[in-house]
Amino acid sequence: MKVAILGYGTVGSGVYEVLNSNKEIIKRKAGVSLEVAHVLDLRDFPGDPVESVLTHDVADIINDPEVKVVAEVMGGVGAAYKFTKAALEAGKSVCTSNKELVATHGSELMKIAQEHGCRYLFEASVGGGIPLIRPIMTALHGDDIVHMKSILNGTTNYILTRMSESGAGFNEALSEAQQKGYAEADPTADVEGHDAMRKTAILASILEGKAVSCENVHTEGISSVTMADFKYARKLHAGVKLLSVIKRENDMISAMVAPFLVREDNELFGVKGVKNASLVRGNAVGDIMFYGSGAGKLPTASAVVADMADAARCVAGLSETKQVPAWTEEPAKVIPFELYESASLVRVAAADEQAARKAFKEIKEVAPLEGEFAFLTGVMTEGVYEKAVSGLNIISRIRVDFTE
Repeated sequence: MKVAILGYGTVGSGVYEVLNSNKEIIKRKAGVSLEVAHVLDLRDFPGDPVESVLTHDVADIINDPEVKVVAEVMGGVGAAYKFTKAALEAGKSVCTSNKELVATHGSELMKIAQEHGCRYLFEASVGGGIPLIRPIMTALHGDDIVHMKSILNGTTNYILTRMSESGAGFNEALSEAQQKGYAEADPTADVEGHDAMRKTAILASILEGKAVSCENVHTEGISSVTMADFKYARKLHAGVKLLSVIKRENDMISAMVAPFLVREDNELFGVKGVKNASLVRGNAVGDIMFYGSGAGKLPTASAVVADMADAARCVAGLSETKQVPAWTEEPAKVIPFELYESASLVRVAAADEQAARKAFKEIKEVAPLEGEFAFLTGVMTEGVYEKAVSGLNIISRIRVDFTE
């Protein structure tokens, strides 16, 4: 079966490589062979084997009746959206790693695929090479998933790991991540939580079956995390992780991305470096852990190719599975942020100790650094917390993923 690739960057070249190097394995497992007919990119690649199938015109792909499956690995929501929509309307299944496009236009694109007898698949958009979306949507059909806690961004996890293990400050750890190719020259999307936010919006939409927009995901990054926070974390036998937290209650959902203190006995504590993980809780199955490479050329390409093989099986009549939208365009009922609940580690100047004790009736002191007063709050809503700290000068506040 003829397939095409939109984009020949890091992931696109990985998809091309996996399709060629694992050609026989894919044929044996999927029951159909996949042959790359076109690769779209604006650039030329002299001496690269891709030259034989390279095109600069997307019409070569859209108008080719033999191309049944397309991998969109361009990124962004401009040309990628336009080309994806055109391919789906032409009856071609599209498989993508583009979390921004899925989070922004996923419900619309799945509906178009359903109307045109093809599929829009996006396993690689969350968790890179970790099988996560498909198990949630198929293997866990019998469960009501009520809670997900995940580490969804390898860059921030690497930075926090280095700060914890080497004592490096944020800027030093970020620079090291950039040197190793784990962070972009402009790391804003990663360190401010935007990348994890988009992935969280996708997962929350899947769990609820209705659209959870990025605007509904409260997002905080890690740029304000300091070595002092890690010193307090060690006192509590914990580490600092940027978590995606999704909770479902009745017919409503909450979703947030923020730094949390995670204790040593938590499965997510041991997720280090650029690895990703997700702890999923179902009302019947209990807790299930997904762990692996959350990004990278070949892990992400592996997930894209798996979707392409799945789509190809449908076209070949080897699978009856058709597009079932993972969520509708109807907005989900989102719990207001002021009602989100958590406990927190709060740091104030030593001079503010009495004011802090008065503001928070029940606290647990944590051995402080010089010149500070630090304490754990009980579980409370964001609204109650904000009211309590309204007259205090807060040095730092990090939510904690445990209770005393």
